[in-house]
Amino acid sequence: MRVLLTGAAGFIGSHIHSALLDAGHEVIALDFMLAAAHGPAAVPPSGVARVDVRDPDTLDRYLHGVDAVCHQAAVVGAGVSAQDAPAYASHNDLGTAVLLAAMDRAKCRHLVLASSMVVYGEGRYLDPQGTPVVPAPRRRTDLDEGRFDHRSASGEPLMWSPIDEDARLNPRSLYAASKLAQEHYAAAWATATSSTVTALRYHNVYGPEMPRDTPYSGVAAVFRSQLETGDSPRVFEDGRQARDFIHVRDIAVANVLALENPVETFIPLNVASGHPITIAEVATILATANGGKPPVTTGDYRSGDVRHIVASPARARETLGFTAAITPIEGLTDFATAPLRPATASGAPTWR
Repeated sequence: MRVLLTGAAGFIGSHIHSALLDAGHEVIALDFMLAAAHGPAAVPPSGVARVDVRDPDTLDRYLHGVDAVCHQAAVVGAGVSAQDAPAYASHNDLGTAVLLAAMDRAKCRHLVLASSMVVYGEGRYLDPQGTPVVPAPRRRTDLDEGRFDHRSASGEPLMWSPIDEDARLNPRSLYAASKLAQEHYAAAWATATSSTVTALRYHNVYGPEMPRDTPYSGVAAVFRSQLETGDSPRVFEDGRQARDFIHVRDIAVANVLALENPVETFIPLNVASGHPITIAEVATILATANGGKPPVTTGDYRSGDVRHIVASPARARETLGFTAAITPIEGLTDFATAPLRPATASGAPTWR
């Protein structure tokens, strides 16, 4: 298969690039090499062309004879300022729209889209009787007093439940809003052109060559950076926040399967390990394997943070035959000493 891969020089994209080549596919690898992700003087690695997906003429040349597109290029991170909104809208949403139009001109009818768990907003919760409930936002007074769980009407803590792809979508950051917009553009394009889209909703991705403590880093890389400076990993809230951490090599496998197995029209799929873990457990595994200081649970919190979000991986297993091969305990133990990409820049890029 001839595959066009965007974002091919990024943390996730570079692993997908290798996995596609290992699977025997021909890869046309593109990356804009944004300074916010790669540094101001970065050059594309061998085999990767510097291309802006917002450039339709260049895309037309590279899409000739392509069977499928794997779209990983995006500005990521939560977005710390309203001034970041144009960058997300331009690179993520306009970029996707331009790519979709170019795919239509090239008669390329299969897209695998990198989406994210952030489109859900909060996770799924059950009250003490096991009834699903949509929680109210956590109150600052409760957070200040160390009551971090969402509460039922009677004041009891709500329990988390795995979230599936039919859950309500409620983006709570600029990045999340842009990822949901990408899904909407892709779904509408699939219907209009009789094409197929698989939107892979990544959960907490980690692994070798993850960027260090930048807006592109997840909490696992932040903990790594703290350990390497001789500090204790600093765990927010009470550390009991539940998440799903998935290794980047499993992400790459899921992308290869999605490219090789088109589905009808549009389908979103959680890509997750299926092994929930708390943030405190992540910090402890990394500190132990790294030989560093034990974690410190600070009780600090960030306004707007999600308390729990744990994925159901069932639909990806049923649809693609995908099951993560690396458990968080195994993967995080290895990640504790794995190479990281050096920190390069901070903040959202310019949007023009």
